[in-house]
Amino acid sequence: MNTGDTAWVLASSALVLLMTPGLAFFYGGMTRSKSVLNMMMMSFGAISVVSVLWVLYGFSVAFGEEKSGLWGGLDWAGMKHMTSIETTLNGSVYGIPLLVFAAFQLMFAIITVALISGAIADRAKFVTWLIFSVLWVSIVYFPVAHWVFDFGNEDGEGAGWLAAKGVLDFAGGTAVHVNAGAAGLALALVLGKRVGWKRDPMRPHSLPLVMLGAGLLWFGWFGFNAGSALGANALAGQAFFTTMVATAAAVLGWMLVELVRDKKATSLGAASGAVAGLVAITPACAFVTPVGAVGLGLVAGAICAFAVGLKYKLGIDDSLDVVGVHLVGGAVGALSLGFISNYSGSEGFFYGGDSTVLGHQALAVGAVAAFSFTVSLILGKLLDLTIGFRVSEETEVTGIDQIEHLETAYEFAGSGGGSHLTKGL
Repeated sequence: MNTGDTAWVLASSALVLLMTPGLAFFYGGMTRSKSVLNMMMMSFGAISVVSVLWVLYGFSVAFGEEKSGLWGGLDWAGMKHMTSIETTLNGSVYGIPLLVFAAFQLMFAIITVALISGAIADRAKFVTWLIFSVLWVSIVYFPVAHWVFDFGNEDGEGAGWLAAKGVLDFAGGTAVHVNAGAAGLALALVLGKRVGWKRDPMRPHSLPLVMLGAGLLWFGWFGFNAGSALGANALAGQAFFTTMVATAAAVLGWMLVELVRDKKATSLGAASGAVAGLVAITPACAFVTPVGAVGLGLVAGAICAFAVGLKYKLGIDDSLDVVGVHLVGGAVGALSLGFISNYSGSEGFFYGGDSTVLGHQALAVGAVAAFSFTVSLILGKLLDLTIGFRVSEETEVTGIDQIEHLETAYEFAGSGGGSHLTKGL
C-alpha cells in the first residue's frame, strides 16, 4: 500500500463530500427565502440516502466483479468479500485500499443525486424527493457509474460497456453531470412550472450564499478531478491545474456574455460561470493541455450563459439551471475531447486524430442522457400519480419551509433590539 496515495485519495474524498454542502449553499442562496431550508435539506437528504445504499448494494452494482458491461453485480453487497487491499482498474494496480476507493466513489454518487434537486426547487415534497433519490440512484446512477468508471480486471473483463469502448471521462462529465442534468429536465417537466413563473420576480434571496457555495464547490472540485488520478502523481497535478484555469476562463466567458447582452456583469453570473467551467473540465481535466483548458472554459462559460436563457423560450421551469449548466456543460466538456484531447491513442482533431474519439464521446453523452431522462420521467410520473410529487399551491405560496419542515430560515419577529431603551427617553 502506498500511504501517500492513500492519504491523497482520503483527502480528496473529504473535498468531494464538502461539495454537497457547498451545493446546498449555492442552491439555497438562489431560491427565495421561504424555500431555502427545503432546498438545502434536499442536498443533505441525498448524503444520507446514498451513503446507506452504497453500503448495501451501490458499490457492488457500480464496481462489483460481475463480468457484465451493464452492471457490477451483487457479490460485494453489504461490502462483503472485498478481500483485496489494492484497487485494480484497467489493468493498473493502485496502491490504495479498495475501501478507500469505495469511499471516494461514494462522494460522486452523493453529489450526482443532489444536483438534480435544483431543477425542482420551491415545489417538491421532501419525502417524495427522498423516495425518488432511492429509486433513481439505484436504477440509474449505480449502473451508469459501472458503464463509465469500471474498467474491469487486468484483461478488461467486467468493464462497463462505455469504458470498454474507450470513452474518455476522467471524473464524471457524463456519469455525473449529463446524468443529473437529464434527470433534472425530466423532473422539471413532471412537476411543471412554479406558481407565478415568468410573472413574479423569483430572484435569489442571498447572493452572498450563492458566492460562498460556488467557492466551496470550486475548492472541493480539486478533490473531484485531481483525486480521480487515485494517487499523488503527475496526472493529479495536470487535473488540478487544468481545473483551475478552465474554471477561471469560464467565469470570464459567462461575464463577457453578460457584458455584451446586458452591459453589466453580475455576481450570480460569475458564480454560475465558475460552476459551468468546473462541469465542462471534469471529463477533460487529464486529457487536455492548460491552453486547451482555457479555451474549453471560455467556450463552456459562454455557451452555458446562453443555454440558461432558453428555458424561458421553451417554457421549461428548470428552477436553478441544472439543465443549462450541468447537462449542457457536461456535454460540451465531453464532446470537446473529440477536438482538443491530447491523450495518447485518443487524440482529437486538433492533435491529428480522426472522428473516432468524437464518435465515442457523442455515444456516451447520448446514451447516458437518454437513459437517465427516460427512467427519471417514468419514476417521476409514477410517484406523482401515486403519492404526489408536488406540494399544493397553498404550500408553495405560503412557503415550503414552513409547511414541509415546520421551520423558517430567518426569524424576523422581535428584531429591532434596543427598542426598550427608547421607552425611557
